[in-house]
Amino acid sequence: MSMLKTLSRRKISDQAAQQIKEFIVTERLAPGDRLPTESKLAETFGISRLSLREATKALEFLGIVEAKAGVGLTVGQIDFERVTDHLGFHPALHRADPLQLIDTRVVIETGVLPHVIRRMAADHSIYDRLHSLANRFRSARKLQTWIDLDIEFHRTLLESSGLAPLVAFGDLLHVFFQQFRESVKKAEWQDGAESHQRLIDVLRDGKLELATDELRQHIESHKIRV
Repeated sequence: MSMLKTLSRRKISDQAAQQIKEFIVTERLAPGDRLPTESKLAETFGISRLSLREATKALEFLGIVEAKAGVGLTVGQIDFERVTDHLGFHPALHRADPLQLIDTRVVIETGVLPHVIRRMAADHSIYDRLHSLANRFRSARKLQTWIDLDIEFHRTLLESSGLAPLVAFGDLLHVFFQQFRESVKKAEWQDGAESHQRLIDVLRDGKLELATDELRQHIESHKIRV
């Protein structure tokens, strides 16, 4: 508890939440590990239990901490799906530079392809999962179905790399990209389905350069709708 300190009166609950996060990192706590009691934290910070509860509630929403009856506060497991769904309603996200968003997706998704190729060569079920998703594009009749499939395909691609932290970044970018997907014309659906299939075929064949070019063109096609 040595790193925790009394807080000033300005934005008390925010400061408390930040201190709790820093404590988790500094002490290298893992999900399920117990934190000091609310009473102890409130006493250490020099704040009321009500202010402390506001801080922990905010952290609970993100999954950073969990409060269980009879157990107290423990380190939680961040729910990235909840976070991205929440952020999707924030208008500020839709004012982000669209070209930067597109380039960011290119960097992240093409960057994982060497890992996908290596893991796909060792585990053929990875190709099968992506191939199944690519086939489902052809039967899409509604735009929302196509959007949901596109999100699932690209998320599965990132997951296939084995680099779990990047999946969270990808989920956040998909929130931004909703506005681009909604402008896709039905005539482009078939092209999208064929592009997804070409991508996974060259990944299966271990052709990194071709896969990178295919994925870059696929993502950068959104630029025509900016």
